[in-house]
Amino acid sequence: MIESSSKEKKLREKAILAALDHFHVYHAKSEYKKGDKIPYGGRVYDEQEMRYLIDASLDFWLTSGRYADRFEHSLGNYLGVNYVSLVNSGSSANLLAFLALTSPKIGKRRVIPGDEIITVAAGFPTTVAPIIQYGAIPVFLDVTLPGYNLDVNLLEKALTDRTKVVMLAHTLGNPFDIARVKEFCEQNNLWLIEDNCDSLGSRYKYNDKWGYTGSFGDLGTSSFYPPHHITMGEGGAVYTNNHELALIVNSFRDWGRDCRCAPGQDNACGKRFQQQFGELPYGYDHKYVYSHLGYNMKATDMQAAIGCAQLEKLPAFTESRKRNWEYLRDGLKDLDKYFVLPEPTPSSDPSWFGFMLTVKPGVDISRDSIVDDLESKHIQTRMLFGGNLIKHPCFDQMRKTKSGYRVIGDLKNTDLIMSNTFWIGVYPGLGRGQLDTMVETIRDYIFGTANGIANEN
Repeated sequence: MIESSSKEKKLREKAILAALDHFHVYHAKSEYKKGDKIPYGGRVYDEQEMRYLIDASLDFWLTSGRYADRFEHSLGNYLGVNYVSLVNSGSSANLLAFLALTSPKIGKRRVIPGDEIITVAAGFPTTVAPIIQYGAIPVFLDVTLPGYNLDVNLLEKALTDRTKVVMLAHTLGNPFDIARVKEFCEQNNLWLIEDNCDSLGSRYKYNDKWGYTGSFGDLGTSSFYPPHHITMGEGGAVYTNNHELALIVNSFRDWGRDCRCAPGQDNACGKRFQQQFGELPYGYDHKYVYSHLGYNMKATDMQAAIGCAQLEKLPAFTESRKRNWEYLRDGLKDLDKYFVLPEPTPSSDPSWFGFMLTVKPGVDISRDSIVDDLESKHIQTRMLFGGNLIKHPCFDQMRKTKSGYRVIGDLKNTDLIMSNTFWIGVYPGLGRGQLDTMVETIRDYIFGTANGIANEN
């Protein structure tokens, strides 16, 4: 047995080293040359991700296993939270975080259809989709510029006796006003879900103590899709300091089952055939007892292996994002005549996901024209996701019937974002050459357009 184990270790290392030889050939990075495509985001990785991935694949444990356990523990330590559940995407994480609050296990505070959830329309659809799919009512508030987060002065106007949850994203890494939102939630006995999918590594100073976004609410979520702060291809996480909510999240993630055994484990509780549930016969196999109508949203150990290597790099990634954002901000700071330039939330330390620019109304350029110019020069741009979600086709029927959601105010800034806002990348894969090209291209467009207009006059 010892000889067999020793042989396996040698063969495993041989396989890993062969994969690393392939990595250095196939994944070799080329130097940036002007005119090359400049992505808004992407994977940043080295041989460590490949080493962990091959190691996990050789186990051939095709569901969650030792790397998933390691990732959950490491992410929890990083964020300072007690419970982390690895899932298959950030969208699934949002769905599970919301569904956890619908569980009968939490009693009178549970969300039921018709209850109201305060959120914003300027964002990504899967922050809002779980609310509507369940039959709850999203209540949309406007955002403020230049922070692009919820206008906290509208919170009281949104409150009714059906309000149960505030569910918000930290926009492109910039934390929302956590102090005001938490105070509002605590005063009104509301749940708080932080969609942290675009903000992993961002910090906020609350009660004179710095903490990571995602750790302030009742539940937080992350996405590990390739352009995000770290990646495992597809993947996400739900985290909380509430033991009961953690158990409920895992139940919904794992088919809705009541049993807490890990994959491949039997009878961890010691009472597998000795309990009564619902109207089932006494002693019915606990592994097949379902306390929720759930899903299978687990990630694989191979995904988790990549995530473990990425998590080791997260502090360096965060610093790189901050430097790149500051470099763009400095290079474009004198263009405030044309753009609303982004600003961090007070008492925050953002790990930026992108650099946001809003073309000011009344200037002689348009968002579409500058985006076309940037894209024609191979500089990727993105909108602020849905812009105004209630303008999309998925809301056609609800708009027509004037049902299924509420709006507080006129969403003036949300509509401005829809029409005038775009962003460019700050991810760690960008070097000084790409950043200079982005700054120069924007400046050339602005001053070339301005000079053209002046000459016409």
